[in-house]
Amino acid sequence: MKDKESILNEIFKNDTFGLLNLKPKKSAVRTSDERLAASFDEINDFIENNEREPKPDPTNISEYKLYSTLKGLRENEEKMMALEPQDKYGLLNIEKKEINSLDDILGDDSLDILGDDAEGLFTFKHTPKDYERAKADFVGKRFKCKDFGKYEHLFKEVQDDLALGKRKLVDFNYDNLRKGEFYVHNGILLFLKDVDFTKKTQKFKSGIHNRPDGRTVIIFENGTESNMMFQSLYKSLHTNGKMVTQNVDKVIEEFTETFSGITNEDKETGHIYVLTSQSEKEEIASLENLYKIGYSSTSVQERIKNAENEPTYLMAPVKIESSWMCYNMNAQKFESLIHRFFGHTCLEIDVFDKNGIRHTPREWFIAPLKAIEQAVTLLDSGEIINYRYDKENEVIVKK
Repeated sequence: MKDKESILNEIFKNDTFGLLNLKPKKSAVRTSDERLAASFDEINDFIENNEREPKPDPTNISEYKLYSTLKGLRENEEKMMALEPQDKYGLLNIEKKEINSLDDILGDDSLDILGDDAEGLFTFKHTPKDYERAKADFVGKRFKCKDFGKYEHLFKEVQDDLALGKRKLVDFNYDNLRKGEFYVHNGILLFLKDVDFTKKTQKFKSGIHNRPDGRTVIIFENGTESNMMFQSLYKSLHTNGKMVTQNVDKVIEEFTETFSGITNEDKETGHIYVLTSQSEKEEIASLENLYKIGYSSTSVQERIKNAENEPTYLMAPVKIESSWMCYNMNAQKFESLIHRFFGHTCLEIDVFDKNGIRHTPREWFIAPLKAIEQAVTLLDSGEIINYRYDKENEVIVKK
């Protein structure tokens, strides 16, 4: 008599039609992340087909549903972060409006509940209106860049330069925020095309500060564009951003052209200088071969006269060690190149100004004065591309 195991084996062996080859059922239930991504894809599809955001139209249920979904996403920071890679139209880069007055409430009537009240409930004929009330600046938002084709090749060049080591990502600071440069925010490459400065000062509780501001034109590598305020861009990059250095080959080429063949027709544009700090703080005074390398469009003496009050000079007096007169010089080009050459010796230190605000100066380097002067000479001849700075032995050597 056959045992049970033998009988079962024989049954499975003779299953001609494969009736017993049962495949596990695939679950038709999507995860919460999949549902979230799918709902946002529907919104992107709507904008692609209609060239506008969905509106709260009660007569169109499907569009109203998309409007409600988008509104809910904008109120959930966690979902906004998760959907950022899919946000090709910049829908989630929206700042919440502050509601500080009745005018703000009326201005935020997204459902048009209050209607067109030309002569109605909110018309006060005998009440003086406060015309001096400061209106909130309109919120910068991303939208599709119509002429992105003009910039697409620039983003590709920058990405290629980064891959080849011709550009680098460096820490961001206020001094290097300027138009014509590339930056990275939350992993997305952006190009600051232009800035229209309309404000020179800003009023705070602590007083009036020299802080220029205005609308920007920012192009993102995902094909979107933004007009956010300059100071808002600064805050965003300061929180989570990097600056992209310029192409080292182009900087060297321009620098060589600048320093070679000086004639009477060339214009003096400033000075390259090397300084030492006279700070009495132990963490600074104890460092050997600590030098600041910089560029000034005015005389060096004029530039450093207020050094003890400027974080870039470590909030202390400085001493001039060397200086060179420059012709037709582009300060940004020089700083990019010389700082890159000695970049791995850059001093890492935080300095606090008189208002207690923290700064991280990036123009102080630990290298012998002789090596710095040699580097300037190599820049003059254009030969610097064949050399590198040996940090361990504190000398410039051939590559």
